[in-house]
Amino acid sequence: MAKKVVATLKKEGGVTYAKVIRAVKSEKTGAYSFKEEMVPSAIVQETLKK
Repeated sequence: MAKKVVATLKKEGGVTYAKVIRAVKSEKTGAYSFKEEMVPSAIVQETLKK
């Protein structure tokens, strides 16, 4: 029987996080890969501007 894994990223009064997934194009092959990051919700827009 499989166990369920529960992430405790949300706590009352704590920082909420968001998962940011970006497509990054490789200069060598021209193929796209995806980069995932967990960032605080307050700086999501700043992270996407990079």
